Amino acid sequence: MKLSPIKKILVVAESIDVEDSSGTKGRVALIKNLQKAGFEVLVYHYTRKEIHLKGIKCIGLKENRLSIMFFLSRAERLLRHKLKLDLHIPLEKIFGFSFTLFNDRNSIAGGLRKINNFEPDLVLTLSKGGSFRPHHALLQMPEWHHKWMAYIHDPYPMHLYPRPFAWVEPGYFRKWEFVKDVSEKAGFSAFPSQLLKEWMGSYFPQFLKTGVVIPHQIDITNSESDNLPTYFEPERFNLLHAGNLLGPRNPIFLIEAFKQFLDRNPEAASNASLIFIGNNREQNLQLQDYEEIISEGNLIIKPSLDYRTVLTMQKLAAVNIILEAKSEISPFLPGKFPHCVEANKPVLLLGPKLSESRRLLGEAYDNWSEIDNVEEISILIERLYLQWKAAKGDFQLNRPDLEYYLSEKHLKFVINELKIEL
Repeated sequence: MKLSPIKKILVVAESIDVEDSSGTKGRVALIKNLQKAGFEVLVYHYTRKEIHLKGIKCIGLKENRLSIMFFLSRAERLLRHKLKLDLHIPLEKIFGFSFTLFNDRNSIAGGLRKINNFEPDLVLTLSKGGSFRPHHALLQMPEWHHKWMAYIHDPYPMHLYPRPFAWVEPGYFRKWEFVKDVSEKAGFSAFPSQLLKEWMGSYFPQFLKTGVVIPHQIDITNSESDNLPTYFEPERFNLLHAGNLLGPRNPIFLIEAFKQFLDRNPEAASNASLIFIGNNREQNLQLQDYEEIISEGNLIIKPSLDYRTVLTMQKLAAVNIILEAKSEISPFLPGKFPHCVEANKPVLLLGPKLSESRRLLGEAYDNWSEIDNVEEISILIERLYLQWKAAKGDFQLNRPDLEYYLSEKHLKFVINELKIEL
């Protein structure tokens, strides 16, 4: 048996538009760091618009608009919008997936088969959300299975999410069979966290044999913004939560704890702010109950901002917040985790005792609490505030171990450990 070192990597990505989701931001950072680690990287993507990554060749895959699957998908959409006849759920119960996904899968595979001037040593599939379109496409290409690395960014199917996120999708058994196929046919699998690898491996044991951990990456090429919003004053004690407030990630306990902190420390009212940036639709009614501290400028709730601006605010904040759901376990590595490490500011971690974020920060990390322990969170905020005042501008996370773990140097080590059979 002859083993081949990895020099050329073909990345098949669902999207490389960093503004479309937090997931895509993480995938693009990974692509950039593969290139910085010294690998020759070619990206085929299904973003459906022209996007360039500096120094990396990116080719957009085209949707096949002449296939039977395309016409079936448009017919289903027409029936839904014009006649209010929704066939989406019954069709997925039968086939597991939509006609649109099948057409996208075939379009991606068809485009990849036209590659004739690049022989990859490794084929890496990257997706977002719950679609896994590139993974569906690679299942159609057995000639690449031995050098295929399937990146599994989240639990899937959806009923494998830990509570309270889990729900049963139509066609769940077909989706289960799809992931089982991926686990058995991909020569390698990758997960952003150790806990996620173990979680998925408990359902699909082959992942424990083929899996490696490739965490979300720090991308030092991101430039900072000089156009900060007027409500953000860097000289204040800003506790910043950047990201959508999904239903189970309930911010109310944190807000109550911040209110308690202000009550105990009235002098902090003049220079302390709790800031939420992102979609908060699911929490909107609850948040309205706190208009008093909102009107004073101590609680600031704003919609999403562009990627560069948020990164700059994280670097200028006093404390960055990672808010997870009330659960027994959080196997996810939040997409914001590398941004918080790069920002080099203390992290206030609110979530389960068993979580990937806590595993990485360490069980001895001080600034952690369960999401609903209002009194404990309030004490943590007060301690951070006093430390911030004493630090006089030199308030840091200072974790070079995590900076290395999330860097292209560690990424290169992980990739170089893979052995591809010729």
